[in-house]
Amino acid sequence: MKSLLALSILVLLAAGLLFLHPDGEHDHDDHPLTGLPWQIDRLPDGDTRVFGITLGRTTLGDAIGRLGDDLELAIIAPPQENGSLEAYYSHYSAGPITGSLVLVLDVAADALREMRSRAVRDSGTRRYLLHPDDLPFAYRAPVGIITFMPTFGLSEDIAQARFGGPAEVLRVDAQQQHWLYPDKGLDLVLNDGGRDLLQYLPPHSFSAHRERLRRASTVSE
Repeated sequence: MKSLLALSILVLLAAGLLFLHPDGEHDHDDHPLTGLPWQIDRLPDGDTRVFGITLGRTTLGDAIGRLGDDLELAIIAPPQENGSLEAYYSHYSAGPITGSLVLVLDVAADALREMRSRAVRDSGTRRYLLHPDDLPFAYRAPVGIITFMPTFGLSEDIAQARFGGPAEVLRVDAQQQHWLYPDKGLDLVLNDGGRDLLQYLPPHSFSAHRERLRRASTVSE
């Protein structure tokens, strides 16, 4: 048990050092690491690619081919809401960087309602498991948003070291601050009361995301 705890601590320390030091992006054999959270490629057409996924273009089927099939696929819907179709990876890793990954699929509201009407509600939760007939459609749906939740806490120093200064910082409540990087399509959320997370959106839809945060920030004041 002690050896397992010590190994976990070493992994977390290595991940933290990799986040802080830009020159540490190679494995033990000096091969460059890929799929890291700060490796956001801005493509010539304005789209972005992260974790090997081009937002708005890479389908779930293609993402599974890259990330593996160890995922949970379900409609996540609070009561009286359409919700969203999400693929959840409880374990994602690139080198020492580990965490959970959520792919939110870009599905029209009417299609989502139809799928939910055929889905089976997971007992006592807001998860709806798709009917098998709807799986082919889900695999063809593009990934619209990615959320990555690292296993260790971020900090302002780490955010600054890896992503640079944000274009804007919004505090939605007393515990959450959002570091916004519109050119990267990144909303980096530092959360004093829970897990930090990185949310990746297509840059062309980032202004609408920012406005929703600004309205929430105004309401909470």
